Parts: sequence; C-alpha cells; structure tokens
Amino acid sequence: MNAAEQAKNIEVATKIATIVTSFKHLFPDAKADLSPWANDPDTRELVDPDSIDISFNFPGISRSIKSRCVLVQIRFYEDRLIGIDAAGYSHQGKQWSLSSIDNWAFVGSFPPPSDFESKLKQFYKDIFMLFNQ
Repeated sequence: MNAAEQAKNIEVATKIATIVTSFKHLFPDAKADLSPWANDPDTRELVDPDSIDISFNFPGISRSIKSRCVLVQIRFYEDRLIGIDAAGYSHQGKQWSLSSIDNWAFVGSFPPPSDFESKLKQFYKDIFMLFNQ
C-alpha cells in the first residue's frame, strides 16, 4: 500500500521518513514517491494492504543501478516485519529484484553492480533494525 496511506500515526510516519532519509543517504540523487500505486480499482485489487510501498526515482537512467526507479515494498504480517522486496525498473520494464524473504540474491536480466548491491542490502538491514527495536 502506498506509504502515504500507511502514515496513519506519528510513529509510522516517523519510520517512513527514516526509511526515505536512509535511502537518500545512500543514493543522494533519488527522489521519494510515497504514492507509487495508481488509485484505480484494478491496481487496488493487487496492492498488499499490509505493506509500506515507496518508489525512489532517479533522474534519467542511473548507470550505477541500470534503472530509472526502485520500488521498495516493506511487508508485514500482524504488524510484524516479515521481509523487504525491491525491484529496479527502466523504460523496458523490470531489470532486477532483491527479496529478503528468499535468499537475498539479486535476480533479473540486468543486475546492478556489486557496490549498489551492498548498499541496498545495508538499507534492508537498517529497515529491519528500525522495525525490530
């Protein structure tokens, strides 16, 4: 679900702000979109109501990550963080993905370079620490 809709109280809003700040610290060119999903019935049917979804957009195609944007989905079950998924997209569609639920391995036709991989994995660890305090 769009992060903007999940910010129902000060605690969650603060955590969303921390997530955005953490990502921008690692990738300063990124611009956060707290409402990456369209508000139409077809999209609403597919959206996980127990997730916080944020898109980070880059100016043009980022050479370092081979994508124009990264969609991050932070997944919960009964208010407990169970995993994080991210996917990089360009004008050609999905380029790569990384799931903490699986084996923390990048998959896709155009995986990003190793320095991006290590930064994104650190970002995941930061989110786990934030929600498991």
